[in-house]
This record gives sequence, structure tokens and C-alpha cells, in this order.
Amino acid sequence: MPDIYAALKRYWGYDSFRPLQERIIHSLMAGNDVAVVMPTGGGKSLCYQLPALVLGQTVVVISPLIALMQDQVAQLSEMGIPGAVLNSTLPPEQQHAVMRAATQGAFRLLYLSPERLARADTIGWLRQVPIACFAIDEAHCISEWGHEFRPDYRQLSALRHQFPDKPIAAFTASATRRVRHDIVQQLRLREPHKYIASFHRDNLRYVVYQCEKHQHFGLLEAGLRSYAGQSVIVYSPTIAAVEETVDLLADRKIVAIPYHGQMATADRRRNQERWMNDEVRVLVGTIAFGLGINKAAVRAVIHTSLPKSIEQYYQEAGRAGRDGRPSDCVLLWQPKDAGLLAYFIEKLKDPDEKERAWQRYHAVRLFAEARRCRHLQICTHFGQVPKWERCGMCDACGNLPDWLKAPPEEKLKFVSKKTPPGIDAPRRTPEPAVRARVASELVEFLKQWRRHAAQRAQVPAYVVLSDASLEDLCRKRPANLRELLGVFGIGERKAELYGSEIFAAFEAFDRGARPMAPEQRHVSPAEETLRLLAAGKTFDEIAGIRGRQVSTVVHMVADLIEKGRLEYRIEWVGEKNHQRILEVVNRLGTKWLKPLRDALPAEITSEQIRLAVASARRKHLAFE
Repeated sequence: MPDIYAALKRYWGYDSFRPLQERIIHSLMAGNDVAVVMPTGGGKSLCYQLPALVLGQTVVVISPLIALMQDQVAQLSEMGIPGAVLNSTLPPEQQHAVMRAATQGAFRLLYLSPERLARADTIGWLRQVPIACFAIDEAHCISEWGHEFRPDYRQLSALRHQFPDKPIAAFTASATRRVRHDIVQQLRLREPHKYIASFHRDNLRYVVYQCEKHQHFGLLEAGLRSYAGQSVIVYSPTIAAVEETVDLLADRKIVAIPYHGQMATADRRRNQERWMNDEVRVLVGTIAFGLGINKAAVRAVIHTSLPKSIEQYYQEAGRAGRDGRPSDCVLLWQPKDAGLLAYFIEKLKDPDEKERAWQRYHAVRLFAEARRCRHLQICTHFGQVPKWERCGMCDACGNLPDWLKAPPEEKLKFVSKKTPPGIDAPRRTPEPAVRARVASELVEFLKQWRRHAAQRAQVPAYVVLSDASLEDLCRKRPANLRELLGVFGIGERKAELYGSEIFAAFEAFDRGARPMAPEQRHVSPAEETLRLLAAGKTFDEIAGIRGRQVSTVVHMVADLIEKGRLEYRIEWVGEKNHQRILEVVNRLGTKWLKPLRDALPAEITSEQIRLAVASARRKHLAFE
């Protein structure tokens, strides 16, 4: 067998494999089918990338996301490994060039979408490619019992017939026993070597906290202030909730950026890169965010509503702490979340699909409400039977973050700890604290260099160097190329590309250069909306200027009306519609919007109802 350790060190800059990686690689190189379940951040991609390199053949990788495939190819290129993506976003002449090069064996990794693989012409030219094996990423998508079933993945079952002599490797981070069995069956794997890593991520603290509506945002704010300066993902259930959360945080001078499926692709990509590059620490997204995100130093993932399934929660929460350091996975949920999930389940037409959705609903509801160890619940859900009953790393085992330990009234008034007025800070800083500050400044200085290098190469920052590599650089302070190659994650190609720049950065830091604080513009969304309204802009125009949905703008306007900061204008709703809404309001009150929506004709929009109700609520407050 080829020396896989030499390749691991030369290209990846690693001295050893993570658990299971070496065994999986040997199985693939021996020509066996493989089924792998490995948690997010466990190093699945190396398991098929390294065999492609040392065998000198092409591994065809099937992946569901174009952006993920492009990032993988960029990362391979930075290591000196030839790879390519073939998809419909490429110009036709470029597609033909990739296909021609692939038949000549030019690529070690070739990334395709399941839709592309299903095309008859794709199968024809792939037969001319020197293929080592097929790697199916996110393999749970092939199973109807999986939480992210994609019909296009079902077509992958034809691979065995079309390429009977080629090994097939299936990789997933989250699959129950039933889904694992379905993956093997659907892909027609032949006596596959099965590798199932533990589902127990012992560095993660799982916290599930039921709260009332009036507490919800205060708790989120408290949590984000406690993780100040660290990378956090906030998952919101809807696009409107994402945008409203970002705006509310901005009003409290917490900088966050949105990510959802209805944003322009370029804006989504830019926001993701800003977060990946540490320009902004908090990203608020829908479930559209996260697949393939390769950021190790995420200190917290906060869900603001019940997820659809335990699998979804495990996958999303698992984006925290991929560097192995203690990290928090917090689920803040309200009883109404369960009603929203049930509402969407009832809209499903297919009875089998509805039944599966209800099963997932009951499982995640039990997970949230049961007072049993969270890690234990997750492990048993995926078919793992731990030998322990308590983990010590979840709320059910008595482990809560400080920001959730305060009395209820204090949680809403959370402020970061500062030196009390009238107490002078000590005049002399202890030597260890000085060293820690300098080390922290050096890491930030190198992150700033990395941002510039990434922008120059037009790749995400982690493609240049991972956070773990930067921190190892700062610990070891290499003075020459030989020492640089001893840094975690720096192989020969990376050393060649960035060695001189890294040494120059160390030299500049030693001469007194320090990281520049990124510019943070604290623009109040409410003030900006008021200014645009005063300038005569319509709701549609404001939405375009601010990069928001119209419904988000209307919600903010209604909130400003209720607070007395903005006068209601009847022309926003229309005289006739205003009167019809008021008639129903007089009967049903203003506490809930849904009964009003049900009682009014469809031609009156939810936005118009929201504005008229805001006016009625304001008048009611004025009389109190």
C-alpha cells in the first residue's frame, strides 16, 4: 500500500489521522464499498480525498450544494491537489473543457450534483474517466426516512448498474439505524465496511430552555453578550424572524448579519464570507445556512425555536466546537413553536410523508420536554447505547451557562460585567495576563493577514489556513521553512504559497504592528426606516434599500406606531380596508392576529392588518 502518512503530512500538514479515518481510507483503497456515519467536523472529506491522491485516479464526489463543491475545490487547489466542479453555472465551453480534462485523468477529485449525474450524457463521458470510486456526500438525502430527503438522490441507486466494478462510499453526519439501512439498500452497497463514529460530542454543552414570548429576545441578547468577540450562529425559523432578529440586535448595538434562501446569491455569499472571516461574529440564518460550513471555532449555536427533527438539531448544533473546545448548543423554545411545526405538517399531502413528519415531531418534542440527559437522548436516538446515565454537560445534568442562571427578571436586564464605578483597576498587570494579551493580539493580527490573503485569492479565509493552524503558528512561532512545516495544517504547498508572508507578519508584529479594529457601523434600523419614510420612500423601496423583505419593513413600521414613534397613515391600508379591519377588531380585539386574518377577506393583506392593528393598539394605550 502507498504511504498514506507521507501524503497526509505533505499535503494536509497533519501528523496523524482522526478516529476511523485511517481504517476508512484502507477500506476504500482496497476496493470495498463503505458506509460512514461521522459527526460534523469529524473529517469525512479527507477519507475520500487522500485515496484519490495516492491512487492517482479520480474520485467522483456527489454533493448537493454548488457553493460547498466550489469551496472544496478551492481548498484542494491551495494544497496542490487538482480538482474540478462540473455544474450548470459554468459556461458551456468551460464545462466541455472540464469534461475533456477529466477523461485524460487530470483531476483527483471531480464534484458533481445528483442532478448532473442523472443526465444520460454524463454517464457516457464518465465511463471514459479513470475513476477510483464514487463518494456520496450527505448520503442521508437518499432516504425518505432522512430529515433532508431529496428525490434527486434516489437516482443514485443506478450507479451500481452503470459502474458495477467501482466502489461506492456513502458519508453522512446524521443517520438513524433505519436511515443507515436505507442508504445501504438504496445505493446497493456490496457487503460494505461500516464505520459509525460515536454520536457523543463531549465538548458540547446542550441546553434546552423553555421560555415565554416576552422573555425570548432578552434571553437571546443575554446569550450573545456573554459570547462577545466569539463566533456564534443563531438559527431562526423563518425569513421574517431572521430579518427582525438582525434589526433588533442592531438597535442594541450587537452587529449581526442575515442569511436566508430569498437573499440574492451574491449577498448570501458575501455575508457567509464576512462571518467566516471574523469580520462579523454573529450570523442569524434559517436552515438554509450551514451545510458544508468549515469553521472550527464556533463557540455557540443558538436555536430560537424548535427544530423539525432531532437529526436536524444534531447537525446544526454540531457546527459548534469543531475545534474540540468547550462550546454551547442552546435551544430557546416556546410552546407556540410546536403549533407552528404541527401547522406545516398538516399541510403535507402525501400520507406517508406526513406520518414520517409526525414521528420526527414527537421525537423532538420529547427531547425538548424530557428532563433526561440531552447527550444520552441524542445517542440513543441514533442507536448508540452509552454506558453512562449522566453526562455533566447539559441542562438536565445541572450544567447551565451563567447567563441562564440569573433570576428571570435579571435575564432581561443582562449587561456584560464591567469594573464597578469608583473602583480603580489594578495599576500593574500580572505577567501571565500580559503574555495572554500579546498571544491574543498575535492571533488577531494573523487573522487580519489571513483575511487579506483570502480576499486576494477570492476564497474563504479557512481555505487559506484554519483557526487551529493560526493558533499553532502563534504557539510555535516558526523561524524557518522546516519549522513552518511542523505547524498543524501546513503542508508543502501552503508553506510555499504563504511562508514568506507569515514570516513577514511575525516580523511586523515584533516591530509593534497590531491588528486594526474592524469598522462597525452602528446604524439603528428603526432610525434608518424613519428617515426613509420621511424621505417619501414606499415600503417596497425601503425593503430594496435595506435588503429586507417587505413584510419585515411593515412589521418594523407597525412596531414604531405602537411605540408612538411614528404616526399611522391611513393611505398605507386604504380607507375602505381600514374600516373593515376596525369592524373585526372591535369584535375580536387586537391580542391575536390570526383570528383577524381568518375573519377578513383574502384581498386584505396580512401587512395591512398588521398596520391597522398597530394603530388600534396605540390608541388603546393612549386611553389607558
